[in-house]
Amino acid sequence: MTPIHQVIKNQNTKINPIWIMRQAGRYLPEFREIRKLNSNFINLCLNHELSSEITLQPLKRFNLDAAIIFSDILMLPYGLNQKVQFEKGFGPKLGKVNIDEMLKLDEVDFVQKIYPVYKALEKVSTSNLLINKNTIGFVGAPWTLLVYIINQQSPKKNLKKNFFNDNFLINRILLILEKFLKIHIKNQIDNGANVIQIFDSWAGLLDEKDLPNYVYSPTLNLVNYVKSLNIPVICFPREIKNYKEFCNIVKPDAVSIDYNVDPKKILRDIKIPIQGGLDPKILLTDKETIKKETRRYLDVFKNHPYIFNLGHGVLPETDPNMFEYMVNTVKNY
Repeated sequence: MTPIHQVIKNQNTKINPIWIMRQAGRYLPEFREIRKLNSNFINLCLNHELSSEITLQPLKRFNLDAAIIFSDILMLPYGLNQKVQFEKGFGPKLGKVNIDEMLKLDEVDFVQKIYPVYKALEKVSTSNLLINKNTIGFVGAPWTLLVYIINQQSPKKNLKKNFFNDNFLINRILLILEKFLKIHIKNQIDNGANVIQIFDSWAGLLDEKDLPNYVYSPTLNLVNYVKSLNIPVICFPREIKNYKEFCNIVKPDAVSIDYNVDPKKILRDIKIPIQGGLDPKILLTDKETIKKETRRYLDVFKNHPYIFNLGHGVLPETDPNMFEYMVNTVKNY
């Protein structure tokens, strides 16, 4: 059994496996070389040779316990025929929503459109670099995908003023998302993913009163589906105010925490395995600080099942040597 499965399934507290969100990508010079020649991000995700190579790059460098497929949560709206493009310095831009088109789409067309993602997963999961390690597949949570689909861009500043106006549209999209997210998850698992992470990057935008409708209920449906396939599921409801309530209702196998929460409070509140927490900006400091902060999380969760990770993705300006120092700090703990 892999270290991550031991922590999630057997609640092992003696080991602290490590993988890092966005470990494959922008901070690695070997990734930048590939990116220079492939300016279209979606096409890069759909090039199974290159995306599998990128996925494995950090495993060649660092002593990590898992690979996470190099892809994007927006492959889902792309598969639903919404226009998706990434603009340098701006982020994702999505086209207008055509609900009739989405409703007409069948499973075969959807799978065919993003099939290279599954092919890359198959290639990664059979690599020698992954002996006794995990292959992580992932999806965006329904709420976060809804935000991108309707907002048509990242809501860093805020949601469109009329975001909640069309309740009928929102509910139709959520139903479509549930259907195709399950298809997307199933295909990732069939091609070698043995852990699924659900990213709810924009869960923090909602008021408490809206969480049951948009976060708890739709995510719970997905969590139950992944569990029915006998694969562990980790949820990352980023910047949610009440992790305890989320875990009590959604019941993931493990929960990933962001860097704005107090790990000691999480330890008191949450019984299930915990992942993550370290602020990615710590990796931009010095070795002393990295060691101190990394050990702080390991100390807090010393007697609790814990997977080491950051509280969000690796920043592009991170020095790979500092990344390696953090990994070794965890491994030597």
